[in-house]
Amino acid sequence: MTVLIVHMTVKLGTEEECIRLCREMTEESLKEPGCLQYVVHQSKENPHCFAFYEEYVDEAALNLHWASPHFARILLGGIDKLVESRTRELFAPIG
Repeated sequence: MTVLIVHMTVKLGTEEECIRLCREMTEESLKEPGCLQYVVHQSKENPHCFAFYEEYVDEAALNLHWASPHFARILLGGIDKLVESRTRELFAPIG
């Protein structure tokens, strides 16, 4: 299993657009055969901050996600235009 955790801050005033795009991204991503979980959270303290929790069966499934048409359309063509800063980190389960 591969887990990707992304922390993202969007430009002030773009939160609602980000939420709309994140909902669409979640819906499309969960249709992927290798995607086990795709959850986006919005900070209660800083509404322009978001966290993505993504779980895939393996890194190959994550790579397919990154290569998908909906990733290009929604993330690269939409969410990326709203982003002020972003960090991401890959995790593997222990035990």
